Amino acid sequence: MNRRSILVASLLCMLAFFSERTSMSAADRNALEPGPADKDAPKEFTTTKSGLKYRVLRKTEGVKATAKDTVKVHYKGWLDGGKVFDQSYGQDGEAIQFPLNGVIAGWTEGMQLVGEGGMIELEIPYELGYGVEGHPPVIPGKARLHFIVELLKVIPAPKPVEPGAVDKDAPEEFTTTSSGLKYRIRRKSNGKKPTATSKVEVHYKGWFDNGEIFDSSYSRGKSIGFPLSGVIKGWTEGMQLVGEGGMIELEVPYDLAYGERGRPGIPPKADLHFLVELLEVK
Repeated sequence: MNRRSILVASLLCMLAFFSERTSMSAADRNALEPGPADKDAPKEFTTTKSGLKYRVLRKTEGVKATAKDTVKVHYKGWLDGGKVFDQSYGQDGEAIQFPLNGVIAGWTEGMQLVGEGGMIELEIPYELGYGVEGHPPVIPGKARLHFIVELLKVIPAPKPVEPGAVDKDAPEEFTTTSSGLKYRIRRKSNGKKPTATSKVEVHYKGWFDNGEIFDSSYSRGKSIGFPLSGVIKGWTEGMQLVGEGGMIELEVPYDLAYGERGRPGIPPKADLHFLVELLEVK
């Protein structure tokens, strides 16, 4: 399985994992094995309040990441029996980059415990990983995950941005399509409309029925691009209803989103709400 599909949860996962493999120095790119651990590295793990277990294998005074930052890492992940299910070491040995608020909870918490240039080992209980369902066929249900991670670089999160302007005459009522999707155009545009196979660049935020925001590119301060063929059905349909430069609000019923099972970060049978600005059709 591609490593991009292993780490990501929340909306970044639903939008087909937007972590990036990055151009590093020759030394980073050709890393075949983890780097050295400190001679006095602890043998025992420390357990946090959440149940995450960790031990810092290589200490450093380097800057530590926050949950909003992006990190460049090398890593190896394995299951309880020792089977390695994913790693950046070996073969091309290319490091990867991703935002910490777009991965499983155990990574988001754990990678804030080590400084840039350091190395950490994590034992992640299933509640902080892929939950009861797992991530078939690679990650079984209720699987405890193990990782060694080297934190190569911390990239500070961009400053948050706010959604753009809404039309003064924007409709208050939603229109319902034959599929059950509800939408309203918040900012009209005569720009090009995407097709189901287009790649688009957007800013968005998503929230649950109770108003809780579960993901937002605005808060990360960076727009995101993805193919409409690789997202939930409600997005594939809804984004074809607005032109480039426009803004749309979507109410996506669970059967056009993550269904009866949901996924990590998204409860079962969750109806989802989105505000989306279509910046570009590529």
